[in-house]
Amino acid sequence: MTGLERGYRRLLWAYPADYRRERGDEIVGTYLDLAGPGRRRPSLADATDLVRGGLRQRLRAAGAPDLIPGVRLAGLLALTTAAFLAGFWLLAERHLPPADAGVHVFGPFVSVGIVAWCAWLVAALLAAVAPGRPTRAAIAVALLVTAVLPAASLIAGVPRPPLLVLAPQVALGVLTLLIADHLPPSARALPIAAAVVGAGVSYVMGFGSYWGAYRGGSEEFLPATGTVLLVVALLLAVGLGMRRDARGGWAVLALLTPVGLLNAHILAGAVDGLASGAPRPTYPTLVATGIAVGLIGPALLPVAVALRRRLGSPPAEPCPTCGARR
Repeated sequence: MTGLERGYRRLLWAYPADYRRERGDEIVGTYLDLAGPGRRRPSLADATDLVRGGLRQRLRAAGAPDLIPGVRLAGLLALTTAAFLAGFWLLAERHLPPADAGVHVFGPFVSVGIVAWCAWLVAALLAAVAPGRPTRAAIAVALLVTAVLPAASLIAGVPRPPLLVLAPQVALGVLTLLIADHLPPSARALPIAAAVVGAGVSYVMGFGSYWGAYRGGSEEFLPATGTVLLVVALLLAVGLGMRRDARGGWAVLALLTPVGLLNAHILAGAVDGLASGAPRPTYPTLVATGIAVGLIGPALLPVAVALRRRLGSPPAEPCPTCGARR
């Protein structure tokens, strides 16, 4: 057995055991036939393809074939929400504090967050005009920029948006990476349209200063955005569920982490036992709440898959000709 064949057979562990026994030799033989001469190990594209195929087979065996399409639907909703927030914060960044306030700024903007918001707007624009690899690359850049802002701010000594603003943006960005490559034009236009709406909302609300924008926004505007996102996802789940399509349900589960982080201030207040109008929740409670949401949210998907396998039957498979579910 060559090293290349051993590599392919190791990757077959992504598939269920029964599937490996029945079709393992056929799969490995196909990849060996397609491999270029002199190749000693599977290419990254082949490895990704094998792991993706194995995941699909495991989900099909668990009765959850709609999980991946559902997560891709969540990716579209996540990009739409991230673009909406980017448009909102972009205009808020222009509200500089008074010159005599002694507050550091980032050039003509209140913080280095302007770099991240512009990156997300570029991703939203590419989603409309260049879906697929260019959009995913732009999303990866925007996600990376958002994630490194706290460290970059500390090193460069420039102000940054609060973590309450950055954390949900990162969570939305992770989901956004899973957006489908092929979407109808109306769906591709949603993120950039949401960015325009977000900028309009920011303009109408108006903010007197940096602190008014980010403090008030993180405590009031973000929870409202999270609530709207959850309601939209639930309505989609109900509508698709009436057609025996489970994608909406999986999308809701996938979105619970960013929705929870958007509502971190309210959740932390509930943990501290604060009533409306009471003092703000403590910083340790906010951090603990964010960590709990970040750990519990992603764990719900495998738990739901296990429950589907144990309790439920697979949803109706779509007709290969018309797409209707039988």
